[in-house]
Amino acid sequence: MASSPANHRPSASARPGAHPRRGEPNLVFRALRGHRSPGEFAAAVRRAAREIGEQVACDARYIGRVEAGEIRCPNYAYERVFLHMFPGLTLTDLGFTAREAVRGRGARGGVNTPLPHSGTPAAAPAVPGARTPHLSHTDEESDVLRRAFISHGSAAVATTAAFGPLGALGPLDQAWADSGGGPARAGTSEAAAVEEAVRQIRLLDDRHGADALYRHAAKPLQAAYALLDAGTVRRTVSDRLHAGTGELALSVGWLAHDSGRFEEARSHYAEALATARVAGDPALEAHAFCNTSFLARDAGRPREALRAAQAGLQAARGLGSMRLLSLLTLREAAGWAALGDRTGCVEALVRAKSLFQCGASENDPEWMSFFGPAELAGLEAQCWSALGDWRRAARFAHRAAALQDPHFTRNLALYSAELADDLARSGVPDEAAAVGQRVLDLLEQVQSSRVHTMLAQTIRTLLPHRRSPVIGAFLTRHANTVRRI
Repeated sequence: MASSPANHRPSASARPGAHPRRGEPNLVFRALRGHRSPGEFAAAVRRAAREIGEQVACDARYIGRVEAGEIRCPNYAYERVFLHMFPGLTLTDLGFTAREAVRGRGARGGVNTPLPHSGTPAAAPAVPGARTPHLSHTDEESDVLRRAFISHGSAAVATTAAFGPLGALGPLDQAWADSGGGPARAGTSEAAAVEEAVRQIRLLDDRHGADALYRHAAKPLQAAYALLDAGTVRRTVSDRLHAGTGELALSVGWLAHDSGRFEEARSHYAEALATARVAGDPALEAHAFCNTSFLARDAGRPREALRAAQAGLQAARGLGSMRLLSLLTLREAAGWAALGDRTGCVEALVRAKSLFQCGASENDPEWMSFFGPAELAGLEAQCWSALGDWRRAARFAHRAAALQDPHFTRNLALYSAELADDLARSGVPDEAAAVGQRVLDLLEQVQSSRVHTMLAQTIRTLLPHRRSPVIGAFLTRHANTVRRI
């Protein structure tokens, strides 16, 4: 796909090297498109992205925005793709404004860390490239700085209470206002606001599930990326902001994952991985690989799940957290199970439980608060289920549900749904229906497409037994619940 620059240099009339002002058409980029329609050119951009392991949602509308001058400088993912398509050219050669001029890094003395052109080193498994939210220096950015997110239903009350009238990212709003309409250099208050947004999203997810939160959770993430582009005064703040933004990308990615938006989750996870590598942050890299492995397993890509888990283990080895190594080893076990390799799975489970028994430590990441005995049992149940050992899977799923802190409502629903499915497949349909009723009770408090998908699988297994009063009542209630969603 990479094209010779000689074949694609714009004509002199396109004024190569000229910096388009806001709203001024990018004639250089339009000349590079040539006779292709915006849709055809967008397809070429997507193909080029796949060639280098990137993932961009380019369409005709995006090309139109670039050519109209609405996007003065593309995000990092698009930058890598465009430079791959037109080797030898720079962003300014493509008609864009230099990033430091748009975001004010160089002029303000902020940190300007170079980005790699390849998202994945040779030693690591191939993971799709990063996607940065499409931020333009317009009211679009201003809007995303105004509120962390607003939800609806039961989650709306909790969101309002947790975020207040300005949202968890209120300091970002103030930074925007103080700068006269453009993002100012980030300081400790902005870094702290990003970190707090991560905590609040995780808290709300634990209590209410992902579906009610995901649509609006991208707003604080866009705000965080705007701050990264604006730059910082001190390296310590830059490190905090990179780490916080990466964790925020993973949190938003998890909401996408849990609500069944796998491609969007994949993109967020890849962006977090790119951010980790830019910042040289092995803890964030290990977390990104951990989530990527989990997603790949759920999406039916077991070899990718296995490679990502092993890459995560490599990144985490020097961090001093046995619990993190345990969780990543469980991700590896899940990969082996999905591949049908019982021996590899069992060996990994033994290692994971041994690491877990080393206990918690001060080096354990904050995001791992969910990883206790219940999660350990739940993940082992998933491994046995993938291997078709339903009775053993049911035993561990029952243990997970029994050990789970009721505070983690979503996880309790998840373990119970796993238990219902394992019981149904192991030949005790009435027990499965009884547990299914408890899951439906929990789903009145949480919204999780993942749990609904698991229940749908259980329903299919129970249909042949629908004449049983217990099972019939469960099937009827489930059908009514689905209709209300």
